[in-house]
Amino acid sequence: MKCSEVMTDNPVCCLPGDSVSQAARVMRREHVGPVPVISDEQTRELIGIVTDRDLAIKVVAESRDSNKTTVGEVMTNTIVACREDDDMSSAIAAMEEHQIRRIPVIDQGGRIVGIISQADVATRVHEPERTAEMVEEISRAAYA
Repeated sequence: MKCSEVMTDNPVCCLPGDSVSQAARVMRREHVGPVPVISDEQTRELIGIVTDRDLAIKVVAESRDSNKTTVGEVMTNTIVACREDDDMSSAIAAMEEHQIRRIPVIDQGGRIVGIISQADVATRVHEPERTAEMVEEISRAAYA
């Protein structure tokens, strides 16, 4: 099974110049924790990801102004992603290795085309044992 068969298409994204308060509103509206960050709306080149954890630790805990702090200042620049034509097993392995619950899917040009969540794997891959193993591996850091 290919990543393109499992991913959620066309995820909502932020721009690096967006305020973190805008990103937080996107997270609330879309019911998501991570939001991919793209260079611009035309190319949709993936350049980072901002998570609810980034906002909590880098903005709230540091008493920064969420209306003046930009996504680019707090986003994670090191991106773990998969390609749309990758086999799902490699995406799951990357999620386990990096202990991430969602992985962006990019095309050959580095443009975001989708995102795969644990829920996508659980509902679309139809391998209960593999799904359970993935959830256990990703959650391991929380209990260590």
